[in-house]
Amino acid sequence: MTKVNMQQNSCRQKIKTLDELEKIVNQLKAQGKTIVHCHGVFDLMHPGHVRHLEAAKEAGDVLIVTITQDEYVDKGPGRPVFNQHLRAETLAAMQPVDYVAVNQWPTAVKTIQKLKPHVYAKGSEYAAPENDLTGGIVHEEDAVKAVGGRIIFTDEITFSSTELINRHLTVFTDEAKAFLDDFKKQHPASEIVALLKRLTNLKVMVIGETIIDEYHYCKAIGKPVKEAVLSTKYISEETFAGGVAAVANHLAGFCNNVHMVSCLGTLDTREEYIVDHLKPHIQPKFFYRCNTHTIVKRRFVDPDFLTKMFQLVYIDDREPPTELNKEICAYLETAIPDYDVVLVVDYGHGFIGKDVVRILCEKAKFLSVNAQTNSSNYGFNPITKYPRADYICIDEQEMRLASHDRFGRLEDIIINISQKLNCRNVVTTRGHLGSIAYDTNSAFHEIPVFSNKVVDRIGAGDAYLAITSPCVALGANMEVVGFIGNAVGAMAVGIVCNRSSIEPVSLYKYITTLLK
Repeated sequence: MTKVNMQQNSCRQKIKTLDELEKIVNQLKAQGKTIVHCHGVFDLMHPGHVRHLEAAKEAGDVLIVTITQDEYVDKGPGRPVFNQHLRAETLAAMQPVDYVAVNQWPTAVKTIQKLKPHVYAKGSEYAAPENDLTGGIVHEEDAVKAVGGRIIFTDEITFSSTELINRHLTVFTDEAKAFLDDFKKQHPASEIVALLKRLTNLKVMVIGETIIDEYHYCKAIGKPVKEAVLSTKYISEETFAGGVAAVANHLAGFCNNVHMVSCLGTLDTREEYIVDHLKPHIQPKFFYRCNTHTIVKRRFVDPDFLTKMFQLVYIDDREPPTELNKEICAYLETAIPDYDVVLVVDYGHGFIGKDVVRILCEKAKFLSVNAQTNSSNYGFNPITKYPRADYICIDEQEMRLASHDRFGRLEDIIINISQKLNCRNVVTTRGHLGSIAYDTNSAFHEIPVFSNKVVDRIGAGDAYLAITSPCVALGANMEVVGFIGNAVGAMAVGIVCNRSSIEPVSLYKYITTLLK
């Protein structure tokens, strides 16, 4: 064996599982050794990391380092650049490091409780807890003290892995890089995060159809000999609270007062499931339509690439019966004035009829609207059914359908729709082309996509609408709104359907990464 191979094997022997590391730590403690623990992503090693590890080692006898698992690294597009195995190997090659392990949990708290280090070492940038977007350093310090240890902050030369990666590695397209370089000169991350934190006290009503999204995972196994059909083999299934419920969940992470208004069918209402999958402080108000189902969209999906094969929909998309419609309108007449923002998620599935539209437009202090085009309403649910809105957010196809203009200049179409609805703030989403944000004062802002990694597009537009609507209500600059929306969209397309919602801390970290 060559000297190089021997060194490589020696480094890899430092890499342990957490259970193995726990046993080693207990043995070392029994020998009277002082254990120092460092934790982080360590995605791109730089001199600051080296100095930090050297300073940490000086605080004790044995230095153990744990790293964040790939799936919990939420630092933005293209991260981590190096997977957890390579990051562990790199750390193991560092002279001050005695042992390395990959963490099992999103944060270091349970790891600290398991390993019980004498000293927990963090960099100087964590010395001021108020500057930590996640608030995690407070919980980590509490965990260290609870196991009898102490926390120290090493005062080493400071670099930013994120800034180095953004600047020197190919994370963004040229278009996105140029946009971000210009945008961050005018709008630092602290400004954007501060805006999002201001959403907390807004009272928001969100109204629209509740949709149960089902993914039935199956594999194509061929064509039956006597039938012209595709035969598939069942694997598993997953259910999600979608439609207005998903929008309410996104909102509820940012706004403390969210009221959801929707309609369910009396045949298999799914109400218990829906309520169980709403965040606790969402206040739902359900109306009930007799002799029909709560809307279910059952998609048959190949699990390898989340390819949708076909879809079965349980839906009655006619307008509600007269008496039910009167009940809905009476409630909205009295309830709407209590809310700062009314957010309409109109999937065109019957719940929001002409009378409801009239009341929304007359009563809402700030009205945000998405009128969606989909397979069941194509051409019959244009945004122009609303005579007034303060903010509309629809995609390019929906914009063109509403204008009956297939090939015209998009900017002219946006201006036309804005004037028809007397709407000052418009966003048009364009998939891989990003989005265009418009307001009648500062005109157009084109924002590119920030990530080309797409897991699932279902629900991404709803997430965009949910987080940007209250921002517009607070008077945010529309370029900032478009930036936030594209950041939300980039995160949302990495989530399977509505499996989870966009959470504030994750969005803060994502935005901070983008603007490093």
